[in-house]
Amino acid sequence: MHPIERGNPYRSHTAGELRATDVGERVRLAGWVNRRRDHGGLIFIDLRDRWGVTQATFDPEQEEVFSSAEGLRPEWTVSVEGVVARRPEGNENPELPTGEVEVQVSGLRVLSASETPPFEIDREHPVEEFLRLEYRYLDLRRRRMQENIVFRHRVVKYIRDFLSERGFAEIETPLLTASTPEGARDYLVPSRIHPGEFYALPQSPQQFKQLLMVAGFERYFQIARALRDEDQRGDRQPEHTQLDLEMSFTTQEEVLNLVEELFTQVVENLTEKSLLSRPFTRLTYRQALERFGTDKPDLRFGLELADISDLAGASEFKVFRGAVEGGGSVRGFAVSGLGDLSRKEIDDLTAVAATGGARGLAYLKVTGEGLTGPIARFFSGEEAGALQERLGAGSGDYMFFVADGDPVVFESLNRLRLHLRDRLGLADETTLALCWVTDFPLFEWNPEEERIEPMHHMFTMPREEDLPLLDTDPLRVTGQLYDLVANGTEIASGSIRIHQPELQQKVFSIIGMSEEEAGRRFGTLLRAFRYGAPPHGGIAPGIDRLIMVLRDQPNIREVMAFPKTQAARDEMMDAPSPVTEDQLKELNIALRTRRPEGA
Repeated sequence: MHPIERGNPYRSHTAGELRATDVGERVRLAGWVNRRRDHGGLIFIDLRDRWGVTQATFDPEQEEVFSSAEGLRPEWTVSVEGVVARRPEGNENPELPTGEVEVQVSGLRVLSASETPPFEIDREHPVEEFLRLEYRYLDLRRRRMQENIVFRHRVVKYIRDFLSERGFAEIETPLLTASTPEGARDYLVPSRIHPGEFYALPQSPQQFKQLLMVAGFERYFQIARALRDEDQRGDRQPEHTQLDLEMSFTTQEEVLNLVEELFTQVVENLTEKSLLSRPFTRLTYRQALERFGTDKPDLRFGLELADISDLAGASEFKVFRGAVEGGGSVRGFAVSGLGDLSRKEIDDLTAVAATGGARGLAYLKVTGEGLTGPIARFFSGEEAGALQERLGAGSGDYMFFVADGDPVVFESLNRLRLHLRDRLGLADETTLALCWVTDFPLFEWNPEEERIEPMHHMFTMPREEDLPLLDTDPLRVTGQLYDLVANGTEIASGSIRIHQPELQQKVFSIIGMSEEEAGRRFGTLLRAFRYGAPPHGGIAPGIDRLIMVLRDQPNIREVMAFPKTQAARDEMMDAPSPVTEDQLKELNIALRTRRPEGA
């Protein structure tokens, strides 16, 4: 509890501080009227501040104070003075830390009245999110939201202390910088002093942290703001916060061990969750896909995928055989506890798989008499036994299969797996399954643009043994890349960086960036590399996503003080919004008039 300055005219204690040991003491409290109740001639209010709730009692014998209390309404701001007393026997509230006592009020000051709020503050009722964000300052008064934001503060402070004790220096980097391609559109800021030219808001401090390594700081971190103009979803916002961390003369193993120690301490010291494994599970990118269908696996439950392409290719089922002959695969998993699925339930599961691109969902059920289902007739007894063994299916289990190209198979089964996790309650919400996913391909093929592009970003060092492949088969190059995943959500991504200008230019060339363009966009970084750049690497955990997972919240808006809507709008401040012609003129900007549709 924070100390209150002696002589404070509003309060001597917080509303979460008083206990039975304070009985008989004269105190002052200040806060909001959480609730007001009239019982048996007495008036009670629950007085709320950030630290808790204390019951205050008004007796009609205190005529003037009682008369004022009759006019109190929820969310009025008040200061009360009185004596701490035990609550009458049987009226204690064991759910409150202050529940044994009350303040018998002899003095009342109304500091500010309140209009009727657009939604209830004191109860956790569902409220339409648009309304919550429009009145965010009221939404933030709610206990759950305050706990989320204060917990976030505690995590960030822990991170700062942890890194500072290990020789890291916190260094701020600019918010107004140059536009660079980093995977999303930049937010642009026009320059008044340099007409026709623009700053960009940083998608990340990527170049600056690498320049700090060239500058010799060796261990840097920042609680950094990152801004990206991209489509929104539950774990994205136009602006988010990340722990940006970089180290010189380091290795992938050192970065992973440092971050693993940090996150283990955060979980063990600041939460009641238990870690599924320590050390964290490590999977290569390919292992994650093969076992779970995704590079963001939730390890809290089974339903692991099995590849049955060899069995499917030899079967009489043309759909399976055709997928294998066409260069794809057939994979599936077994599920217990579904009972006897109706036709509609099967259709619903098929629809889930279809969201990942699957054109169908094949299934079999294991019974005492053998396999049943629409495709059971295509498999002999020996083949049926092989399928059961491969998937680990027992009597009463369903086996689900998708046949297609690997990307569709993986994505479809991943979505089905997560759907069944939620339907069957397979994941323990008190458990945190953190795992590292490593060895990502450095490049991937963009079929729409028919070119090679970086899977993560273009500053990643290839594995040393793969360097010759840059000239012969770049799509086979593995990067020194690593992601940290928690319960199926990616919460950190990092890599060992390229520190040699010639190698960096070679990577630029592979993705189609000429020396001239690279010089224009990344000239400062390439030039800096010519002055003795150390080997370096780092990682950038997302603070918002981390808090979301630790607090079991459905999206990151629940752990940010002032987020945007899904449409990237700030409804509270009405932003974005038009600006005046004078402002545009001063910036030398003219807006195009959008033509009406059909004109």
